[in-house]
Amino acid sequence: MKPLDDILNVMEPISLDDMSAVKMMNRIDTKYVADDLTVNKLFELIKDEYYVQEIDGKRISAYDSVYYDTADNHMYIIHQDKKLKRDKLRVRNYVDTGTYFCEVKHKNNHGRTKKKRIEVGEGVFADLKSDAATREFVENQLPTYDFDGFVKKLSTAFERVTVVNKGKTERITIDFNVRFHNFENGNECGIAPLVIIELKRDGQCESFFQKTLFDLRVKPLSISKYCIGRALTDKTLKQNRFKKKIIKLEKLKKLREYAITSNDAAGV
Repeated sequence: MKPLDDILNVMEPISLDDMSAVKMMNRIDTKYVADDLTVNKLFELIKDEYYVQEIDGKRISAYDSVYYDTADNHMYIIHQDKKLKRDKLRVRNYVDTGTYFCEVKHKNNHGRTKKKRIEVGEGVFADLKSDAATREFVENQLPTYDFDGFVKKLSTAFERVTVVNKGKTERITIDFNVRFHNFENGNECGIAPLVIIELKRDGQCESFFQKTLFDLRVKPLSISKYCIGRALTDKTLKQNRFKKKIIKLEKLKKLREYAITSNDAAGV
């Protein structure tokens, strides 16, 4: 099997500016988790049907994020308790472009997610409360929260590939080497060799990508990096809702290990 870099290099590129024109007004978001070997097979099958985002000659981009929550973990708990309306607050470093954004994600009771963000300086990545404009933005977006009560909870780091279909009706992000650091207890972990895939598509259009995932027996799995990262790095947190997902991740890892062992034994 070809390495992923080799497959990406034969795909047609699309620039960041052209990507910004991919607008999906009636959007459906679906997440999946697969292992790296399956993702390589996936790219072999979709490489002629999709563009790959390229930034300064790079087709794999690095992302670092810092997530904030209340001292009593309100944002985490309402997700764990299956509340439909919920929010996330993070500062993200888009490493390859050298930019930082403060981002607020709102999910409504119809399952729709809206993201609002402002560009910020590097200092805000280290300390959310270091900038007056950031304070104003967060207070406007999250008026029911006390800005001064937000606490740095979790950092995530990963590498991402972004592709868009040639009809420009769907956009997909594929996140590799996802790692977590818990600021409260110092615990760290990762989910590699598993990969998180998020498909954003126009609700009126069929998806070749989704069909290919189905053919590869990859099923949807709703997953939040923030919540899974908190659950994996802090066993004292309430996490009933996430136990099945954590078990699923472990099962996928074991299946991947079995595939590697079987291939080695067969001399593949």
